[in-house]
Amino acid sequence: MAKDIEYDTTGKPHPYHMVRPSIWPLVGAFAGGLLAIGAVLFMHEIKLGALEIGLKGVFLGVAAVLAVMFFWWKDVIFESVEEKAHTPIAAIGLRYGMALFIASEVMFFVAFFWAFFDASLYAGQENMPARIEYTGGHWPPPQIETIPAFDLPFMMTLILLLSGCTVTWAHHEILEGRKKEAVQALGLSVLLGFVFLCFQVYEYTHVKFGFTEGIYPSTFFMATGFHGFHVFVGTVFLAVCWIRAKKDHFTPDSHFGFEAAAWYWHFVDVVWLFLFIAVYWWGSLGGTVAAH
Repeated sequence: MAKDIEYDTTGKPHPYHMVRPSIWPLVGAFAGGLLAIGAVLFMHEIKLGALEIGLKGVFLGVAAVLAVMFFWWKDVIFESVEEKAHTPIAAIGLRYGMALFIASEVMFFVAFFWAFFDASLYAGQENMPARIEYTGGHWPPPQIETIPAFDLPFMMTLILLLSGCTVTWAHHEILEGRKKEAVQALGLSVLLGFVFLCFQVYEYTHVKFGFTEGIYPSTFFMATGFHGFHVFVGTVFLAVCWIRAKKDHFTPDSHFGFEAAAWYWHFVDVVWLFLFIAVYWWGSLGGTVAAH
C-alpha cells in the first residue's frame, strides 16, 4: 500500500500548484501594448496633437514591462520559497515550459543562420543582381575586412565555455548542499558573462564595417548582436540566482530557478559555438567563391 504523503502547497492536500488569481498577466498585457504603441509612434514620428512623444513612449513602455517582470517574478519566488508550492510534480510543468521557451529561442536563431547561409552560399545567385553587384560572387564580399576568428572571437569563446563550467560547478554544489561554494561559482559565472559583454562592445567599436553596409554586416550584427542580448539576459538571470543562493533559496531538492538559468546559459553557449564556427571562421575564409 502506498504511503500517504502530505503536501504543503497553498493549503491544498495535493501535489499540484493551484495558482492564485493574479493581476500581473493583465498589467503585463497593458505594459506590452504601451511599449508597442510607444515604439510605433517613435518609428513613424507621430505626434499626439502638439505633443511630440519621441523615445519617451518607448522608455515608458520598457519601464512598465520591467516593473511587471520584477513584481510578477517576485510573487513566483514567494510561491516557491515561502509557500513551498513548487512541488516535484508542479516543477515538471515548469521544466516543460522552460524547455519550450528555449526551443522557441532556437528557432529564433535559426532564422539568422538561414539568412547568413543563404547570402554566403548563394552570393552569386543569378536572379539577385543586387547581391551579385555587392558580393562579386564571392564570400565574404571583397570590400569587407572580416574579423580574424582566432583573435578576439576565440578568446570570447573560451570565456563563454569557462562560464559554462562554472555554472555546472554551481549546480553540483547546490546538489551537494554547499552554499558557500555555490555562491562563489555563481559569482564567477556572472563575472565571466560581464567580461564577455565588455569584449563584444570592444569588438563592435573597432569593427571595420557598419550595420547598413550590405548583407554581410547586416547578418553579422543581427546574429551576434541578438546573441549578445541573450548573454545580457542570461547574466542578469544568473545574478538573480546568485542573490537567491546567498539567501538560501536553493536546496538540493528544490532549485528549479537555478536550473532554468543554467539551461538558458548552456543554450547561449551552444549558439555562440555555432556563431564562432559559421560566422567568424567559415564565413570569413577569404577568396571563397560562393555557389551560383
